[in-house]
Amino acid sequence: MDIHRPERVSEALREELSEMIAYELSDPRIGEAVVTEVLVSPDMRHAQVRLHLGKQPNEREETIQALDGARHFLRHQLAERLNLFRVPELHFESDISPALSGRVENLLKRVRRGRPRE
Repeated sequence: MDIHRPERVSEALREELSEMIAYELSDPRIGEAVVTEVLVSPDMRHAQVRLHLGKQPNEREETIQALDGARHFLRHQLAERLNLFRVPELHFESDISPALSGRVENLLKRVRRGRPRE
């Protein structure tokens, strides 16, 4: 068995979920949600999706609730896009590490301005 498979699946899920949440979900409760990390269990049945969310605590809760409501849609889309035997159950949570939060904010500001990385 390939020991790096969960890592590859995590990265593929992160890329696809980032794109779907940013561009394909039209729920107004989802603010600036950025997928920072996806952790897949060793049996590939569950995936913990960590998100960098807005600054307000009530915005965070609304975004998590909206994504929980869209969980089945997201799993269905992942099944169509990725060639996986089993698409893991998605569990969303807020990633509030201060070091990462500042870095993500800086990257988002640069993207909005259209400036390349220094």
